[in-house]
Amino acid sequence: QLQVVESGGGLVQPGESLRLSCTGSGFTLDGYAVGWFRQAPGKEREGVACISRSGSSINYRGSARGRFTTFRDNANHTVHLQMNALRPDDTAVYYCVAEEGYQYMCVEWSPTPAAAWGQGTQVTVSS
Repeated sequence: QLQVVESGGGLVQPGESLRLSCTGSGFTLDGYAVGWFRQAPGKEREGVACISRSGSSINYRGSARGRFTTFRDNANHTVHLQMNALRPDDTAVYYCVAEEGYQYMCVEWSPTPAAAWGQGTQVTVSS
């Protein structure tokens, strides 16, 4: 079963930036669309950003639009989520998800059962 690994979470103050990274474990992300989802305590999981296999299509959801950027580092087979102007309500566990298709995960924000999820990385925004 495919696995992905997130890194880069931590504790930051409001207004600061953080970059998350996602890589494949035992495979490369090159042939997969990659999505970022998050879940805050007591809230449902929600999509944040998503990028196609080629990187030519990118979608953002809600408050991430304008503050977050996802991009592919093909040389290192890594996908990043650059988060700027972080706010306390961005506090959540962030998950990286890899899936062959784009529509379900990146447009409908509903990964299929075949999607590979990471274990999550904690992002805490607090003064």
